[in-house]
Amino acid sequence: MGGVSVQLFVGDDWSEEHHDVELMDAAGRRLSKARLPEGVAGIARLHAMIGDQLSDDVDQSEVAIGIETDRGPWVAALVAAGYTVFAVNPLQAARFRERSGVSGAKSDAADAHVLADMVRTDSHQLRPVAGDSPEAEAIKVVARAHKTLIWERTRDTQRLRHALREYFPAALQAFDDLDAADALELLGKAPDPASAARLTRGQITAALRKARRRDIETKTDRIQAALRGEQLGRAAVITTAYAATVRSTVAILTTLNAEIKALQGQVDAHFGRHPDAEIIMSQPGMGPSLGPRVLGEFGDDPERYATAKARKNYAATSPITRASGKKKVVAARFVHNDRLVDALNSQAFSALQASPGARAYYDKQRDRGLDHGSALRQLANRLVGILHGCLKTRTRYDETTAWSHHVEKAAA
Repeated sequence: MGGVSVQLFVGDDWSEEHHDVELMDAAGRRLSKARLPEGVAGIARLHAMIGDQLSDDVDQSEVAIGIETDRGPWVAALVAAGYTVFAVNPLQAARFRERSGVSGAKSDAADAHVLADMVRTDSHQLRPVAGDSPEAEAIKVVARAHKTLIWERTRDTQRLRHALREYFPAALQAFDDLDAADALELLGKAPDPASAARLTRGQITAALRKARRRDIETKTDRIQAALRGEQLGRAAVITTAYAATVRSTVAILTTLNAEIKALQGQVDAHFGRHPDAEIIMSQPGMGPSLGPRVLGEFGDDPERYATAKARKNYAATSPITRASGKKKVVAARFVHNDRLVDALNSQAFSALQASPGARAYYDKQRDRGLDHGSALRQLANRLVGILHGCLKTRTRYDETTAWSHHVEKAAA
């Protein structure tokens, strides 16, 4: 652990209400255990328990703590106190538990013992909680919330589409984008076929103009014709019931659109103040939404990723190899950060248009026989390596430098 001589090992099995903790020495002997309340009182008692076991000349970094999370006020307090904190993957803890017993018995106190023993024997295989700056943490908070609302909007739009298909199929012909402002305004005013057929040209035109649409007259004609055309309907009582649900979904989508726009402003403000923003935004395929998401998920601790390979492994863009006897399989990583993978794949897809080097690299992977998804993942892996190099050298992306190695190999 970076040359630090650890004197004390702590397992912390957490829940929303309490923490079961166990303190262990280097020989694996239990020194003490307790159930502590969440909050200031619990942290104070943990500090006291640790202090009782250490001499005055021992540094806090010589205390290793294992806990199955890397975020929250409790973890932040542990890091701030100077302890070496390891975020243990629950799958790792489960596998470690099986090493010491096969009965399947499980308790919070036993889990605390497992975590303490893990950091005692396997700390070299565990990931320390990153020392990200408060600015990076803030970006992560707002970028995640922003993306979550976008995902929620997509789900509610699909719910709206499904409902309209059941009783009002003409609306699907009239509106291309159900989550657009004009579609939501008109569906809110007329959520059933009868009232929609009575919408005037003036009402439709006003909604389109408010949404800043182009070719308003043509779109008005098309929408009005679709809403007034013949269509299969449902019984009046069923239509009324569906219309009520659609009106509620429209209200939700309208609110989501407003909040997504507001949060985008917060994302822009926080990201714009970060010193890594310029480097990240110089990467091909990176945009005002993707950049903050990538920074937030990777973090900005300069010591977290010692090599480009380490960053790629965390991103889950690098493949894993399973070899046994004559059988060898190269596969994608199953366990990964969904939000980071989503952002990096989106960047790679956009980079196909933004970077000739990225396009050539992707085409090369396709020529090798890879399908679109696999080739895109290979490109994302390469882009992560480029980003790592730029952040380490504090330089902006350069198209020639980024792909010169591959151009030289192709020429050879």
